[in-house]
Amino acid sequence: MGDSMKGKVALVTGAGSGIGRATSLVFAREGAKVMVADLAEGPVQATVDLISAGGGEASGVTADVSNTGDVKRMVSETVSRFGRIDAAFNNAGIHTGVRIPFHEYPEDEWDRVIGVNLKGVWLCIKYEAPVMLENGGGAIVNTSSVAALVAGQGTSAYTASKHGVAGLTKSAAMDYARQGIRVNSVAPGEIWTPMMDLIITSNNFSKAQKDDEQPIGRMGKPEEIAEVVVWLCTDAASYVTGHVFPIDGGYMAT
Repeated sequence: MGDSMKGKVALVTGAGSGIGRATSLVFAREGAKVMVADLAEGPVQATVDLISAGGGEASGVTADVSNTGDVKRMVSETVSRFGRIDAAFNNAGIHTGVRIPFHEYPEDEWDRVIGVNLKGVWLCIKYEAPVMLENGGGAIVNTSSVAALVAGQGTSAYTASKHGVAGLTKSAAMDYARQGIRVNSVAPGEIWTPMMDLIITSNNFSKAQKDDEQPIGRMGKPEEIAEVVVWLCTDAASYVTGHVFPIDGGYMAT
Protein backbone atom coordinates (compact mmCIF):
# COMPACT_ATOMS: atom_id res chain seq x y z
CA MET A 1 0.00 0.00 0.00
CA GLY A 2 1.15 3.53 -0.79
CA ASP A 3 0.17 6.65 1.09
CA SER A 4 -0.15 9.42 -1.53
CA MET A 5 -3.94 9.39 -1.00
CA LYS A 6 -3.96 8.34 2.66
CA GLY A 7 -6.96 9.71 4.52
CA LYS A 8 -8.66 10.82 1.28
CA VAL A 9 -11.97 9.77 -0.25
CA ALA A 10 -12.25 9.07 -3.97
CA LEU A 11 -15.39 8.69 -6.09
CA VAL A 12 -15.01 6.80 -9.38
CA THR A 13 -17.72 6.44 -12.03
CA GLY A 14 -17.64 3.70 -14.63
CA ALA A 15 -15.76 1.74 -11.99
CA GLY A 16 -17.20 -1.68 -12.79
CA SER A 17 -14.60 -2.50 -15.44
CA GLY A 18 -11.71 -1.24 -17.53
CA ILE A 19 -10.08 2.07 -16.68
CA GLY A 20 -12.55 2.82 -13.88
CA ARG A 21 -11.87 -0.45 -12.08
CA ALA A 22 -8.11 -0.12 -12.51
CA THR A 23 -8.19 3.42 -11.14
CA SER A 24 -10.32 2.40 -8.17
CA LEU A 25 -7.71 -0.21 -7.30
CA VAL A 26 -4.84 2.30 -7.56
CA PHE A 27 -6.72 4.82 -5.40
CA ALA A 28 -7.16 2.09 -2.79
CA ARG A 29 -3.53 1.02 -3.08
CA GLU A 30 -2.52 4.61 -2.34
CA GLY A 31 -4.63 4.70 0.81
CA ALA A 32 -7.90 6.29 -0.34
CA LYS A 33 -11.35 5.11 0.65
CA VAL A 34 -13.18 4.50 -2.62
CA MET A 35 -16.81 4.86 -3.66
CA VAL A 36 -17.28 2.62 -6.68
CA ALA A 37 -20.08 3.69 -9.04
CA ASP A 38 -21.44 2.08 -12.18
CA LEU A 39 -24.71 1.13 -13.85
CA ALA A 40 -25.02 -2.47 -12.64
CA GLU A 41 -24.66 -3.89 -9.15
CA GLY A 42 -22.66 -6.97 -10.18
CA PRO A 43 -19.64 -5.13 -11.65
CA VAL A 44 -19.75 -2.59 -8.80
CA GLN A 45 -19.59 -5.34 -6.18
CA ALA A 46 -16.82 -7.12 -8.07
CA THR A 47 -14.63 -4.00 -7.90
CA VAL A 48 -15.46 -3.47 -4.22
CA ASP A 49 -14.49 -7.09 -3.53
CA LEU A 50 -11.15 -6.67 -5.33
CA ILE A 51 -10.36 -3.60 -3.23
CA SER A 52 -11.34 -5.38 -0.02
CA ALA A 53 -9.22 -8.40 -0.96
CA GLY A 54 -6.24 -6.07 -1.33
CA GLY A 55 -6.74 -4.62 2.13
CA GLY A 56 -8.48 -1.42 1.01
CA GLU A 57 -11.78 0.15 2.00
CA ALA A 58 -14.57 0.64 -0.53
CA SER A 59 -18.31 0.89 -0.92
CA GLY A 60 -20.48 0.72 -4.01
CA VAL A 61 -23.41 2.53 -5.57
CA THR A 62 -25.32 2.03 -8.81
CA ALA A 63 -25.93 5.16 -10.87
CA ASP A 64 -26.67 6.36 -14.38
CA VAL A 65 -24.56 9.50 -14.73
CA SER A 66 -26.90 10.94 -17.36
CA ASN A 67 -29.67 11.04 -14.74
CA THR A 68 -29.67 14.02 -12.36
CA GLY A 69 -31.35 12.12 -9.54
CA ASP A 70 -28.85 9.28 -9.77
CA VAL A 71 -25.86 11.63 -9.68
CA LYS A 72 -27.23 13.54 -6.67
CA ARG A 73 -27.85 10.25 -4.88
CA MET A 74 -24.38 8.94 -5.79
CA VAL A 75 -22.69 12.02 -4.34
CA SER A 76 -24.94 12.01 -1.29
CA GLU A 77 -24.24 8.34 -0.56
CA THR A 78 -20.50 8.95 -0.87
CA VAL A 79 -20.67 11.73 1.71
CA SER A 80 -22.98 9.69 3.93
CA ARG A 81 -20.62 6.70 3.83
CA PHE A 82 -17.24 8.44 3.99
CA GLY A 83 -17.96 12.01 5.11
CA ARG A 84 -16.37 13.88 2.20
CA ILE A 85 -15.06 13.72 -1.38
CA ASP A 86 -11.44 14.67 -1.99
CA ALA A 87 -11.00 13.20 -5.47
CA ALA A 88 -13.46 12.39 -8.24
CA PHE A 89 -12.75 10.48 -11.42
CA ASN A 90 -15.63 11.11 -13.83
CA ASN A 91 -14.91 8.22 -16.11
CA ALA A 92 -18.24 6.66 -17.14
CA GLY A 93 -18.69 6.67 -20.90
CA ILE A 94 -20.12 4.76 -23.84
CA HIS A 95 -19.30 4.14 -27.50
CA THR A 96 -21.63 2.81 -30.19
CA GLY A 97 -18.93 0.45 -31.40
CA VAL A 98 -19.79 0.70 -35.08
CA ARG A 99 -18.99 3.62 -37.36
CA ILE A 100 -22.05 5.47 -38.65
CA PRO A 101 -21.87 8.11 -41.42
CA PHE A 102 -22.69 11.59 -40.17
CA HIS A 103 -26.00 12.00 -42.05
CA GLU A 104 -27.17 8.52 -41.02
CA TYR A 105 -26.46 8.91 -37.31
CA PRO A 106 -29.70 8.20 -35.37
CA GLU A 107 -30.88 11.09 -33.20
CA ASP A 108 -31.72 8.85 -30.27
CA GLU A 109 -28.22 7.38 -30.33
CA TRP A 110 -26.72 10.88 -30.51
CA ASP A 111 -28.74 11.86 -27.44
CA ARG A 112 -27.65 8.72 -25.57
CA VAL A 113 -23.94 9.21 -26.24
CA ILE A 114 -24.00 12.94 -25.47
CA GLY A 115 -26.13 12.26 -22.38
CA VAL A 116 -23.65 9.85 -20.81
CA ASN A 117 -20.32 11.14 -22.09
CA LEU A 118 -20.87 14.90 -21.85
CA LYS A 119 -23.93 15.69 -19.75
CA GLY A 120 -22.84 12.96 -17.34
CA VAL A 121 -19.50 14.67 -16.72
CA TRP A 122 -21.22 18.04 -16.33
CA LEU A 123 -23.67 16.63 -13.79
CA CYS A 124 -20.91 14.94 -11.81
CA ILE A 125 -18.85 18.11 -11.55
CA LYS A 126 -21.98 20.11 -10.71
CA TYR A 127 -22.72 17.98 -7.65
CA GLU A 128 -19.17 16.99 -6.65
CA ALA A 129 -17.79 20.54 -6.58
CA PRO A 130 -20.03 21.89 -3.77
CA VAL A 131 -18.98 19.00 -1.51
CA MET A 132 -15.32 19.72 -2.24
CA LEU A 133 -15.80 23.43 -1.61
CA GLU A 134 -17.23 22.64 1.83
CA ASN A 135 -14.06 20.67 2.60
CA GLY A 136 -11.63 23.28 1.31
CA GLY A 137 -10.95 21.83 -2.13
CA GLY A 138 -10.17 18.67 -4.04
CA ALA A 139 -9.22 17.26 -7.41
CA ILE A 140 -11.42 16.21 -10.33
CA VAL A 141 -10.27 14.19 -13.33
CA ASN A 142 -12.53 13.57 -16.31
CA THR A 143 -12.09 10.89 -18.95
CA SER A 144 -11.85 12.42 -22.38
CA SER A 145 -10.09 10.67 -25.28
CA VAL A 146 -7.70 11.30 -28.12
CA ALA A 147 -11.04 11.79 -29.89
CA ALA A 148 -11.07 15.14 -28.07
CA LEU A 149 -8.02 16.14 -30.09
CA VAL A 150 -8.60 14.51 -33.48
CA ALA A 151 -11.61 13.09 -35.30
CA GLY A 152 -12.29 9.71 -36.82
CA GLN A 153 -14.78 8.74 -39.49
CA GLY A 154 -18.24 7.66 -38.37
CA THR A 155 -17.87 8.75 -34.75
CA SER A 156 -19.62 12.13 -34.73
CA ALA A 157 -21.38 11.77 -31.36
CA TYR A 158 -18.41 10.23 -29.57
CA THR A 159 -16.01 12.79 -31.01
CA ALA A 160 -18.31 15.70 -30.15
CA SER A 161 -18.82 14.38 -26.62
CA LYS A 162 -15.11 13.99 -25.95
CA HIS A 163 -14.27 17.40 -27.41
CA GLY A 164 -16.97 18.67 -25.05
CA VAL A 165 -15.36 16.98 -22.05
CA ALA A 166 -12.10 18.77 -22.86
CA GLY A 167 -13.96 22.08 -22.89
CA LEU A 168 -15.84 21.33 -19.68
CA THR A 169 -12.56 20.44 -18.01
CA LYS A 170 -10.96 23.76 -18.92
CA SER A 171 -14.08 25.73 -18.00
CA ALA A 172 -14.43 24.07 -14.60
CA ALA A 173 -10.72 24.50 -13.94
CA MET A 174 -11.05 28.24 -14.42
CA ASP A 175 -14.20 28.46 -12.29
CA TYR A 176 -12.56 26.73 -9.32
CA ALA A 177 -8.87 27.60 -9.71
CA ARG A 178 -8.90 30.01 -6.77
CA GLN A 179 -11.20 27.87 -4.66
CA GLY A 180 -8.94 24.88 -4.19
CA ILE A 181 -10.40 22.51 -6.78
CA ARG A 182 -8.14 21.35 -9.58
CA VAL A 183 -9.80 19.93 -12.70
CA ASN A 184 -7.96 17.96 -15.38
CA SER A 185 -8.75 15.38 -18.02
CA VAL A 186 -7.02 12.28 -19.34
CA ALA A 187 -7.25 11.52 -23.06
CA PRO A 188 -6.55 7.81 -23.51
CA GLY A 189 -5.58 6.37 -26.84
CA GLU A 190 -6.56 2.82 -27.69
CA ILE A 191 -6.68 0.93 -24.40
CA TRP A 192 -7.48 -2.77 -24.07
CA THR A 193 -10.82 -2.60 -22.23
CA PRO A 194 -14.30 -4.11 -22.67
CA MET A 195 -15.22 -1.00 -24.71
CA MET A 196 -12.27 -1.57 -27.04
CA ASP A 197 -13.26 -5.22 -27.33
CA LEU A 198 -16.71 -4.04 -28.50
CA ILE A 199 -15.15 -1.73 -31.09
CA ILE A 200 -12.85 -4.47 -32.37
CA THR A 201 -15.65 -7.02 -32.60
CA SER A 202 -18.15 -4.62 -34.19
CA ASN A 203 -15.71 -3.55 -36.92
CA ASN A 204 -14.10 -6.92 -37.63
CA PHE A 205 -10.69 -5.79 -36.43
CA SER A 206 -8.27 -7.99 -34.53
CA LYS A 207 -6.35 -7.21 -31.36
CA ALA A 208 -3.10 -7.88 -33.19
CA GLN A 209 -4.07 -5.35 -35.86
CA LYS A 210 -4.85 -2.72 -33.24
CA ASP A 211 -1.61 -3.44 -31.39
CA ASP A 212 0.37 -3.02 -34.60
CA GLU A 213 -1.29 0.35 -35.35
CA GLN A 214 0.14 1.92 -32.19
CA PRO A 215 3.49 3.74 -32.44
CA ILE A 216 4.62 1.99 -29.26
CA GLY A 217 3.67 -1.39 -30.73
CA ARG A 218 0.72 -2.29 -28.49
CA MET A 219 -2.50 -0.97 -27.07
CA GLY A 220 -2.40 0.54 -23.60
CA LYS A 221 -3.44 -1.10 -20.35
CA PRO A 222 -6.11 0.34 -18.03
CA GLU A 223 -3.54 0.47 -15.25
CA GLU A 224 -1.39 2.85 -17.32
CA ILE A 225 -4.24 5.36 -17.37
CA ALA A 226 -5.04 4.76 -13.71
CA GLU A 227 -1.57 5.75 -12.52
CA VAL A 228 -1.84 9.15 -14.23
CA VAL A 229 -5.36 9.76 -12.93
CA VAL A 230 -4.38 9.09 -9.34
CA TRP A 231 -1.20 11.18 -9.65
CA LEU A 232 -3.33 14.11 -10.84
CA CYS A 233 -5.32 13.81 -7.60
CA THR A 234 -2.28 13.86 -5.32
CA ASP A 235 -0.35 16.77 -3.87
CA ALA A 236 2.43 15.97 -6.36
CA ALA A 237 0.21 17.58 -9.02
CA SER A 238 -0.75 20.59 -6.90
CA TYR A 239 0.13 23.12 -9.64
CA VAL A 240 -1.64 21.26 -12.43
CA THR A 241 -5.12 22.26 -13.55
CA GLY A 242 -7.05 22.82 -16.77
CA HIS A 243 -5.10 20.30 -18.85
CA VAL A 244 -6.06 17.46 -21.17
CA PHE A 245 -3.38 14.75 -20.99
CA PRO A 246 -2.99 12.35 -23.94
CA ILE A 247 -1.95 8.91 -22.75
CA ASP A 248 -1.69 7.24 -26.11
CA GLY A 249 1.55 5.38 -26.75
CA GLY A 250 2.68 8.11 -29.13
CA TYR A 251 -0.49 8.34 -31.22
CA MET A 252 -0.71 12.14 -31.11
CA ALA A 253 2.93 12.44 -32.16
CA THR A 254 2.31 10.80 -35.54
